Amino acid sequence: MKKVLAAVLVGLLMLMSYVAGRKHVSRATTAGASARRVLYWVDPMHPDYKSDHAGVAPDCGMQLEPVYADAASTQSSQPMAPGQVGIDIEKQQMFGIHVAAVEKSSGAHTLRVLGRVTPEDMRVYKVDSGMDGFVRETLHDSVGELVKKDEKLATCYGADALSIASGFLAATAAMPGATGKDGSRTVPFPGAVSKQGVSSVQGYTDRLRNLGVSETQIRQMAETRQLPETIDVLSPVDGFILSRNISPGVHFDRGMEFYRIADLSQVWIVADVYGAEAESVRPGTVARVSLPDSGRTFTARVSNVLPQVDPATRTLKLRLEVDNPGYALRPEMFVNVELPVSLPSGLTIPADALIDSGREQRVFVERSSGVFEPRQVQVGWRLGDRIEIVKGLSEGEQVVTAGTFLVDSESRLKSVKTQPERQPEPAVAPKSQAVPGVALNGGKVKDAACGMMIDAARAEKEGHTLSRNGVTYYFCSESCKKKFSSQPEHYLAANPSGHHS
Repeated sequence: MKKVLAAVLVGLLMLMSYVAGRKHVSRATTAGASARRVLYWVDPMHPDYKSDHAGVAPDCGMQLEPVYADAASTQSSQPMAPGQVGIDIEKQQMFGIHVAAVEKSSGAHTLRVLGRVTPEDMRVYKVDSGMDGFVRETLHDSVGELVKKDEKLATCYGADALSIASGFLAATAAMPGATGKDGSRTVPFPGAVSKQGVSSVQGYTDRLRNLGVSETQIRQMAETRQLPETIDVLSPVDGFILSRNISPGVHFDRGMEFYRIADLSQVWIVADVYGAEAESVRPGTVARVSLPDSGRTFTARVSNVLPQVDPATRTLKLRLEVDNPGYALRPEMFVNVELPVSLPSGLTIPADALIDSGREQRVFVERSSGVFEPRQVQVGWRLGDRIEIVKGLSEGEQVVTAGTFLVDSESRLKSVKTQPERQPEPAVAPKSQAVPGVALNGGKVKDAACGMMIDAARAEKEGHTLSRNGVTYYFCSESCKKKFSSQPEHYLAANPSGHHS
């Protein structure tokens, strides 16, 4: 008896829990339904049919679907113009759609571009060989080393240079003049007593220079009266070694490049600018250059806008000159460049708001809350992330600046859907064709029973078609198909052409 009573109690508890759960779900459903107010019900197969209560469609028996107030809150009570699109606030946040106001900008702007440091062409020196020979040794000549003017970089042997050096010493010894360090007769370099002697010494001196002998070593030979064992390779300037092509023991030919040395006390900064931006920059404009890492700033001056166009980026090269104290600016280093430019004032929008198809430029203007329309515009100058609008917009209007292409895609779809239906010209089709006598319009056909416009492809996919005497008829539902099948003569007699008026 106790077991039976316990079982009854357990059953009652389970029943009470079930009833309480059903009531909770019912309240939640009722609260959710009350939170979303239903405006009307529509037939999913025929959106033109509306009803003020739930139920089934009278023509095909399909269940009506509700249209809620919040889903239509952003739609205008009046039909939208072609191209207009309505997107509620929730979807705008989901898709990342943002708007910004059309602003009136002043003519003073700052152009910010990225620049690259390069040595000046006229401050890059090439140390070449003027004879054949081989390298004996090199001294502190690694790439990137800072060297001083007349600093010895390498020594080499060349038979031609030593032969000419012997003739140079003989020519200077034959000239009358002052005494040397030890009291012997010699001629200080350059000697100048006899015209013939001077001409001979000058000839040997020029030949030594052509062979790559430095002025310093020529002077040493004149003073010491000794023939050098090797020829010294000296740096022609204070600068950094950019390239090095020799090493000890290497044989070289006449014209070989030993070193390339750059004087970096003053450098160029090359920046890429577009044509419209380049037109606003004038030579002599003072710019501000800063290092991204340290924040150190320099003052530069625009020297020229090169006429060559980069075929890859379609940009022009802007060249600036800047002093480089302490060699803080190194070749191939990237820097930030700020240029003051003066342009006529006008209405501007962010560059991301413009859709440029090549043939036309347009933006999307917010006409009301969540309703956007396309607007063709005429653009002027472009600077940085701002574009001037010459025609098509007014100050204060809101334009889409983020998610522009999503809005554009939705607008194009709406435009296609709202295009007026074009009635086909009457024609007699052969029996082999699928839909003779049925009004086709971009895939739309009339239901042979109820006369509503339906999608032919969808009817075929769902099997709502019927062939009779070589003619295919389309239906919105199985119910309409059965109606036609039961009384085909009735529907064909009402409309022999196969479509209802």
